[in-house]
Amino acid sequence: MTVNMTTNEELRSRLRRVGIWMPPPAVTGQAPETVGQAIEKAGFTSVWVGGGNAKPADFAALRGLLAGSERLIAAPGIASIWAWQPADIRETAGRLASDFPGRFVLGLGVSHPPLVAQLGQQYARPLAKMEKFLDELDHPADHRGAGSWELPPVVLAALGPKMLELSARYAGAHPYFTTPDHTARAREILGHAPLLVPEQAVSMATDLAAGRAAGRGYAGMYLKLPNYTRNLKDYGFTDDDIADGGSDRLIDAIIPSGPVAVASRVREHLDAGADHVVVQPLAGDGGFALDQLGGLADALAGLLR
Repeated sequence: MTVNMTTNEELRSRLRRVGIWMPPPAVTGQAPETVGQAIEKAGFTSVWVGGGNAKPADFAALRGLLAGSERLIAAPGIASIWAWQPADIRETAGRLASDFPGRFVLGLGVSHPPLVAQLGQQYARPLAKMEKFLDELDHPADHRGAGSWELPPVVLAALGPKMLELSARYAGAHPYFTTPDHTARAREILGHAPLLVPEQAVSMATDLAAGRAAGRGYAGMYLKLPNYTRNLKDYGFTDDDIADGGSDRLIDAIIPSGPVAVASRVREHLDAGADHVVVQPLAGDGGFALDQLGGLADALAGLLR
């Protein structure tokens, strides 16, 4: 295997403290190059793109984000391992890492049963599936030359202890839809060296009711996915909290509202052991709000320097 020379410490230094999480750039109606430029100009150091990243075209969008910026680090947050063969994603990711040295991170995850069913597959033994996928990624058969491509740093979408332990063997973990309490526990499991990059959705609305409405618009889909709801229950939330779009207690814990609360929550993740927090600014309906990058940067100014 060709060994990647980007160490965790080097990546940690480049990432600094705050980046952006977003859905595929197409939802903004702007070219990925334009989006990447805007994120970097606002002062953020990374962009993590959701949506499963199941096709080569999705990685082309990541390429656009990188091409439109000078130093921005890009990552799929995450690429579903049910949608790829290890050799194929190694080659696709390796090309990006080669063309943009030190600026690409490969985020992998086991996704969720309903999404895997849409791919025509059965969601079974996800941890074993990930272990097998990573082993083949590490030791590719010489399939179309995939083994000649340097493997970029790999982080795993991780909520539970076993997936976090597996993440510690690679570059680190990228938890999603979690609280600072989860971040603290994840750091304990990972140890010091691996990267810990939680996502944090936020509403910049100063009116609490408007912020909670945005939060519910965002959270509705995730509260139907058992991986997330099981994890929430592990951290003290109940079925009543999860029902009907989320209780006020749950929404306030997962999606802070207003500049002061947003800055406080990001700091809580960092204080709990996160290396880098990727923030997802929400519009009033819970969708991604590219136009709020400036206000978000102002709120987090002390963390962007």
